[in-house]
Amino acid sequence: MSDGAGIIGKGTFAMGQKRIISAWIQGGECLDAASMPIPSRVWRLVLLGAPGVGKGTQAELLSENLGAVHLSTGDIFRAIASLPPEKRSSAMEEALGYMRRGELVPDDLVIRLVEERKACLRLPCGFLLDGYPRTVPQAEALDRLLSQEGLRLDAVVDYELPLETVVRRLSGRRVCSRCQAAFHIETRPPRQQGVCDHCGAKLVQRQDDRPEAICVRMQVYQQSTKPLLEYYRHRGLLVSVPAEGSREEVFARTMQQLHDMASAQASRL
Repeated sequence: MSDGAGIIGKGTFAMGQKRIISAWIQGGECLDAASMPIPSRVWRLVLLGAPGVGKGTQAELLSENLGAVHLSTGDIFRAIASLPPEKRSSAMEEALGYMRRGELVPDDLVIRLVEERKACLRLPCGFLLDGYPRTVPQAEALDRLLSQEGLRLDAVVDYELPLETVVRRLSGRRVCSRCQAAFHIETRPPRQQGVCDHCGAKLVQRQDDRPEAICVRMQVYQQSTKPLLEYYRHRGLLVSVPAEGSREEVFARTMQQLHDMASAQASRL
């Protein structure tokens, strides 16, 4: 499928994307958006998938090939604490309070955080939304926001993996106890077993990467996501992609599904 960013220089795109992601994290107006090349086919996608399915890898490949900017709400939450207080909005301050107490940030607050960043959704190069929406109320809020901006979603891509495969992937992950570099005992082993390649510290398995914890996480994810999948399936936007195989195979599968959906939508016009 050639509806993407093949003609866009990687260096130019990477620099423009870095500036836009900075604006996304801080809630800015994307002042450099005009410098981003516009692909021949603009895509606005939501990416869904449980932990361990490889969604981040696919987001990277999609961004490079479609020219759309990868916008992750996880990046916002990870950056909030490190931002100077004067650069935090009231919504960010409230979210930080929930995070410090170990509580989930409520829907209305997550919605406010995304609405503060609506300029990033207007990007002429399109976007890949990752981590939002996670609930039906968030999806409805996104629909309203995009409608106000004169935009619409093209598709919602849901990456699927059998539970046993997710357990194998996540339970094999090891993280450096010092620098937090990530490894995998099968797919990305360290040069020396149990030792970080970068700083020489001990590699450890996170508590939530133990098989019993993974099964609980998957159960919670599936229960919370099922209504969201039904919401987008009912709207004819859901694309389910099996996430087994190499990153290239999953990417090719994704592109074929998007191509098929776009062709079906065009035939109905």
